[in-house]
Amino acid sequence: MGNLDRRNFLKLSASTLVGITLGGTALHVVAQEVVKADDPMAVAMKYVEKSTVEGANCANCLHIQGKDGEALRGCNIFPAKLVHAEGWCVAWAKKG
Repeated sequence: MGNLDRRNFLKLSASTLVGITLGGTALHVVAQEVVKADDPMAVAMKYVEKSTVEGANCANCLHIQGKDGEALRGCNIFPAKLVHAEGWCVAWAKKG
């Protein structure tokens, strides 16, 4: 009976750890909002959701965060906000 209790405890602990980890990730993503065109920082950085500069967009910028292929990603220039991968701003620097 002692092994059964320990086994259940370990299963519950592992499930809780996974839940906390995934839950924290989900909350982190939900907490971020998309940069709006009228945001003072966006205006100052001349941010646009769709780049008009050939070969330059947020997806291939040095400041972009997150995984390739995601439409919305974090950016070092706009902390705690998401930018469009197809966007652009004056801080654009080619990812090396």
